Amino acid sequence: MHGSASAGDAYLPASGNGGYRVDHYDLNLDYRVATNRLTATATIRARALTGLDRFSLDLAGLTVEKVTVAGAPAAKIVHSARKLVITPATPLVAGEPFEVTVRYRGAPHPVRSHWGEVGWEELTDGVLVAGQPSGAPSWFPCNDHPRDKASFRIQLTCEAPYTVVSNGPVLAKSTRSGRTTWTFGVVEPMAPYLASVQIGRYRRHDIAAAPVAHSLFFPPALARQVAVDFARLGEMIAVFSAAFGPYPFPAYAVVVTDDELEIPLEAHGLGVFGRNHVDGLHGSDRLIAHELAHQWFGNSLTLTRWADIWLHEGFACYAEWIWAEASGGITAHASAVLHRAELDALPKNIVVGDPGPQDMFDDRVYKRGALALHAVRQAIGDEAFFTALRAYARTHRHGNVTPEHLLGCFSAAAGTAVADKIVARWVSAKALPQLKPDPPAPAH
Repeated sequence: MHGSASAGDAYLPASGNGGYRVDHYDLNLDYRVATNRLTATATIRARALTGLDRFSLDLAGLTVEKVTVAGAPAAKIVHSARKLVITPATPLVAGEPFEVTVRYRGAPHPVRSHWGEVGWEELTDGVLVAGQPSGAPSWFPCNDHPRDKASFRIQLTCEAPYTVVSNGPVLAKSTRSGRTTWTFGVVEPMAPYLASVQIGRYRRHDIAAAPVAHSLFFPPALARQVAVDFARLGEMIAVFSAAFGPYPFPAYAVVVTDDELEIPLEAHGLGVFGRNHVDGLHGSDRLIAHELAHQWFGNSLTLTRWADIWLHEGFACYAEWIWAEASGGITAHASAVLHRAELDALPKNIVVGDPGPQDMFDDRVYKRGALALHAVRQAIGDEAFFTALRAYARTHRHGNVTPEHLLGCFSAAAGTAVADKIVARWVSAKALPQLKPDPPAPAH
């Protein structure tokens, strides 16, 4: 039987693969910053879901040198623009674990998508990896769909003057002949698009160990602005931990690149910002809150299908409003009223719960998703609302989620299914509902 060359997600039909599930990625990367040359070996431990006489991995723009399956050279490999199709010497047995090793090299570059170029990107002096939603294959072979989360070990060697930041804690670091090897480990299941490496001439500053260890990596010239803008990061983590439940990973790191970036981005345990996002005046507090909130909603709780992107972005947007209120700014209700008025002036021609691939990152998805949450909060009160959010984050920690999972938590906390109709109005229809004029009902 052949494994499908797609995960079957209508939003990214060319991404992901069928017939197996990945348990672990072990990436050994040797990279030359000056020439953008990568020599790498990926060892992937997986389990066959059915008998397989061939299967595929996502890999784009790099040259495959050798593939082995269960220690034996593959009988055949066919590498197209985005797919590496592997025929093992011996067919794989349903239910059995197997190991595939891919040796590859090349000059990594972003892959083209509906949403611009995504993946491995050269900076002026370093590297940024922005994998959402389909950029992971730009630097390692993978089953590129969020449903197939796995643990990772990422080892990268590059020139010693550079600092490497990746997912998970540093397991080892050693320097030899002017090159430093960094090894990182991620034990929590992680979606491939959230795997990342950031390379630059960064200074590291560890802010605090509580409520969770958090660190900053930044160009030395931006030290003053970064120190001001991220001074309240620990307080922000505490506010979100109270609202959503404990921070889901061992640590959080922020990287500020020396280049300007169009938008900040999140990765597992990381938030990445451009130099244009720091001003020493707290001008990006909203963005800092947004990327941090993705650690809960997106990175720990990861969508099951891309059509439900509002489960990531609606929550991250609502977290901005929660932080604004907690830090002495306008209330979450005032933010909701303001953004509903802005939405009212825009076309009402997308369904947030299924916006289509072209519009999945449209700002209306973010804001209407947040407004759906606020409307539920208004209806059931703070106590039931935040009890439900903490239950949602706890129950589905490091897993995949659907809107039904969230609605189930609202119903359990409120003792009523009122949230189902509210969310449907905001998320499943094009018309823009009204907000209740009053702030959320107080907790009882």
